Amino acid sequence: MIKSGVVFGAGVAAGVYGVVKVRRIAEAFTPDGMRDRIGAAVLGARLFREEVAQGQADAETRLREHYRTLESGVRAERRTELEARTTMTASVAALSNKEEER
Repeated sequence: MIKSGVVFGAGVAAGVYGVVKVRRIAEAFTPDGMRDRIGAAVLGARLFREEVAQGQADAETRLREHYRTLESGVRAERRTELEARTTMTASVAALSNKEEER
């Protein structure tokens, strides 16, 4: 008796779930449902475009600030590291210039 009640309850739950899903799918393909979905896609694209533009502006601001601090000499300890790399690069460039002259 209890087993048949559990099976009946599971059948009712599956039926309700199926009816709800079918109703949602049918509503999605009505003109109003399609308009809502297209509107949501347009809104999502607009939000994505705004986020990308904001990210580009933030990155540009960070880069400009980074180069301003480098130019102002605030990062003197990094300049020595940069100069060491430059001298190494300069010696490599001198070698490649000699090879080109040959």
